[in-house]
Amino acid sequence: MIEWYKKVVFQNYANFSGRARRSEYWYYYLAAFIISIILRIIDSMLGLTYGSAGAGIIGSIYSLLVFLPGLAVMVRRLHDVGKSGWFFLIAFTGVGIIWLLVLFCTEGQDGTNDYGTDPKSEFDEINEIGTPQD
Repeated sequence: MIEWYKKVVFQNYANFSGRARRSEYWYYYLAAFIISIILRIIDSMLGLTYGSAGAGIIGSIYSLLVFLPGLAVMVRRLHDVGKSGWFFLIAFTGVGIIWLLVLFCTEGQDGTNDYGTDPKSEFDEINEIGTPQD
C-alpha cells in the first residue's frame, strides 16, 4: 500500500498525463486517509486545532501538500477508463459523485487508449506469472 502512495506523491506529484490503475488510486487514498486520521489525533493531542470543526494545523498543511497529487491520480484514473480528466467536474452535480465512484471502481480499458498505454500491461512485463493482480 505504501509503495502506491509513494509512487503517487513522489514520482507523479503533479503528473496529469497517462493512466492510473485502480490499485494505485485506491491505495493512495487509503494511505492518505490513514495519515490524515493520525495527524488529526496528533493535532488534538498537541492542542493545535482551530475553528468550529476542530481542524488541525498539521493536518491542514498535509491536506494542502497532497491536494495536487490526489487530483493528478484522480485524473489519471479517469484516463484509464477512457474519460477526460475534466470529467471530475461532474462531482459538483448531485449524482455526479456516485457516477465518479462507479468509474473509479471500473476496470480500465485494455490496451492503449487516447491517454496512454495500459498500466496493467506494463505491470505484466515485471510480473513473472504474467497475471495482473489488481
